[in-house]
Amino acid sequence: MINFALPKGRLGDKAYGLLQKAGYSCAEYDESSRKLIFTDTSTGVSLFWVKPTDVSVYVEEGAADVGFIGKDILDEYRPDVYELLDMNMGKCRMCVAAKKGFRDDTSHPLKVATKFPNSATSYFQSKGREVQIIKLNGSIELAPVLGLSDVIFDIVETGTTLRENNLEVIDEAFQISMRLIANKASYKFKRQDIQLLTERLRAVIQ
Repeated sequence: MINFALPKGRLGDKAYGLLQKAGYSCAEYDESSRKLIFTDTSTGVSLFWVKPTDVSVYVEEGAADVGFIGKDILDEYRPDVYELLDMNMGKCRMCVAAKKGFRDDTSHPLKVATKFPNSATSYFQSKGREVQIIKLNGSIELAPVLGLSDVIFDIVETGTTLRENNLEVIDEAFQISMRLIANKASYKFKRQDIQLLTERLRAVIQ
């Protein structure tokens, strides 16, 4: 059996669609059901759905052999797992954005509002810029508009929300997409099965 941790929501549904195409379907799976675990002994698949930010925890701790997770979460939490494959879906960008016309005053620390304090800290350290991180859980775009921060460090998909709030991207930190990750012990003991899974998914993606 291979135990899969999938993120609840649209991307998890898409990931399961790719698993089906790759030959890892689960006959008892019912998307309308409130069940969280589905198992199919004929295909050797056990699926369970968790909060997206928890996928890495389940995989790192060995409750799941493999999982599907966004690069943004991987970069923020840095779990001790293997990153096996870029699933080429759920694409967006982690960016620095500010009010239009913003000019950085390097005489004081840059105030950065973000949901991703670890990623933001690492990014600005790589730029040699001293920052004051302001951790927020939502409505990040409000921070520079109301003077709480100088810039934001956040995920940008279409940029519509930024434009509607008179903000613009001033730098791109990294590209985001869904990744296939594996527990290190599982990869050692189920190497052949997990490698086959990876190759089948790669073929489906291509």
